[in-house]
Amino acid sequence: MIDERHTEKIARELGLKALQVKAAAALLDEGATIPFISRYRKEATGSLDEVAVAAIRDRLEALRELDKRRESILKTLDETGKLTDELREKVLAAETLALLEDLYLPYRPKRRTRATMAREKGLEPLAERIFTQEAMSVTDEAQLYVNEEKGVASAQQALEGARDIVAERVNEDETARTGMRALFASRGMLRSKVVAGKEEEAAKFRDYFDWSEPASKAPSHRVLALRRGESEGMLILHLLPPEEEALALLERLFLKGENEATAEVKAALHDGYKRLLSLSMETEARLETKRRADGEAIRVFHENLRQLLLAPPLGQKRVMAIDPGFRTGCKVVCLDGQGKLLHAETIYPHTASAEGAEAAGKRVRELCRQFGVEAIAIGNGTAGRETEVFVRGLSLPGEIQVVMVNESGASVYSASEAARDEFPDQDVTVRGAVSIGRRLIDPLAELVKIDPKSIGVGQYQHDVDQKMLKKSLDDGVESCVNGVGVEVNTASKQLLTYVSGLGPQVAANVVSYRNGHGPFRTREELKKVPKLGPRAFEQAAGFLRIRDGAHPLDRTAVHPESYHAVAAMAADLNVFIDDLIKNEELRSRIDLTRYITEKTGLPTLQDILSELAKPGRDPRETFEAVSFAEGVAKIEDLRQGMRLPGIVTNVTGFGAFVDIGVHQDGLVHVSELSDRYVKSPADVVKVRQPVMVTVLDVDVKRRRIALSMKKGPQHKG
Repeated sequence: MIDERHTEKIARELGLKALQVKAAAALLDEGATIPFISRYRKEATGSLDEVAVAAIRDRLEALRELDKRRESILKTLDETGKLTDELREKVLAAETLALLEDLYLPYRPKRRTRATMAREKGLEPLAERIFTQEAMSVTDEAQLYVNEEKGVASAQQALEGARDIVAERVNEDETARTGMRALFASRGMLRSKVVAGKEEEAAKFRDYFDWSEPASKAPSHRVLALRRGESEGMLILHLLPPEEEALALLERLFLKGENEATAEVKAALHDGYKRLLSLSMETEARLETKRRADGEAIRVFHENLRQLLLAPPLGQKRVMAIDPGFRTGCKVVCLDGQGKLLHAETIYPHTASAEGAEAAGKRVRELCRQFGVEAIAIGNGTAGRETEVFVRGLSLPGEIQVVMVNESGASVYSASEAARDEFPDQDVTVRGAVSIGRRLIDPLAELVKIDPKSIGVGQYQHDVDQKMLKKSLDDGVESCVNGVGVEVNTASKQLLTYVSGLGPQVAANVVSYRNGHGPFRTREELKKVPKLGPRAFEQAAGFLRIRDGAHPLDRTAVHPESYHAVAAMAADLNVFIDDLIKNEELRSRIDLTRYITEKTGLPTLQDILSELAKPGRDPRETFEAVSFAEGVAKIEDLRQGMRLPGIVTNVTGFGAFVDIGVHQDGLVHVSELSDRYVKSPADVVKVRQPVMVTVLDVDVKRRRIALSMKKGPQHKG
């Protein structure tokens, strides 16, 4: 059931119509996936895209979690007899978890505090009297509470206890906490210092040995770096506003004049801030700063992953893949156009003898002829550039492309359960080489088999909220897989798992059915797969393709629920559906308004017409190989001022890493990405983008390379 208040609130926050939010929320509650909703339910949601639907889902989840906590607090307050009508109204009106907890704080079961012990000594009336700040002799007033049996030996001890009670009362005051929270958010400073005696051990955090900046402006990567330094015991980190501003805020709220009682309250305020309120507010502020930093880091990772997954595929070409190595040799595999392993062996092109290299070259040429190789994929790890130089020197036919492939995560795949399932009789070196080759044929289909955190993009991925990271990355992979579409008769179980509505078990059942019954001939046949029921079919069918299927629309993104509309279009023109696909002139004669029904609106019909124009079109760009500079194969070959081609491998908040073919990516700092000011590196570059860079500095010992993409005169090499 969708709460109308949630609908209205989310609509306001996201700038959407309440009806759009309500429709998307209802579909999500029914189990519809984000790709399905944004692609096939445009009429219901007013054509919301995936980003908007995901935002609705996430905000709805947060509001429902808030409601659960609200109900729990109300129940506890009611059971303990502390729930008044006024408190109930405040709890019901609270719009944030922080405010909800502030309201509950005075009633929360506590461990024994200094204020608790003071109350046990009967000092609460004294605290109340002092808190009024009426003119009085506080010493004379406190003398009335001296009681040896209760542990109050003097007026001074009585006043100390009373101040403890006032300090706790101020700490639990809703208005004080709200104001202090705002102060920490607007004026909080992140300050770090190196732990004494750890200067040498903490060298990698040298920039933060004595660092300070406004927390509200601290970029994600710096917040996460500071926290990592703290977690490793190298840095001391605090987030506090100027103390005088915090104390002034409390004094404005609670001090009423100038007398002895006011002085006692002032002392209690100062003590309560330092001992209680600043600590809880700092914890909150740090968590909020971390949450923002996590969100930005995850957003960057999500976008990098998306760009990597949607990298242009070479397509169904016969590929030789080489996993390079020096001493252990190069593992060579030959694959057909679908990535099926045809042959595997090891060659030794990097032996000391010329005969060994000659024999390896001869074998590569023979394999190219034997398997009709159309492209050679070479891993970019150890011996990668040397192997590339070797292969390019073999005088292979010009039509055979030689491509360096980023092999990040290939070793993770080769040792995985997925790799063992695919190649139970092959060792990890063969599996790794196959992965390299398949990445060239279709990066998306291969990379979904690997944990995204092992692919080599992102920043501080092990430091951020892992649940939030997994959710975002799963969203990203699901979006890419469904956006491209999946050929059901060749897709792996891992790829099918990300298809809308399927999941691991049904994906495995699809593969088992395919293996037992042969290729699917129609989408309708999918209904025979165990556990692929009507709901799963509705969610998945439009994203699954059957290239040579019996029905012409089965190779397109047109959903089976809309086949009748296309059939009606063809019938009205007295042609076959195939004719509509092949003939633009026929399509131009279609009046879409004639086919609008209660379930099929204009947005869906427009999508159908676009799909008929380019049936099953791959939305990814056309593949282009990137070649590195000749004669530059290792870091020692680099010289300041060199102008080199490269390819972006990772984009972070502080810059971009670029592979220039020397086994060590160089960093283009955000300040060197362009001649103009760059706010975010993602505005200028993306993963897999070919770029030209200038070498600014090379530190061979630390294996660090500083690069620039500026075109100014100082960077012309």
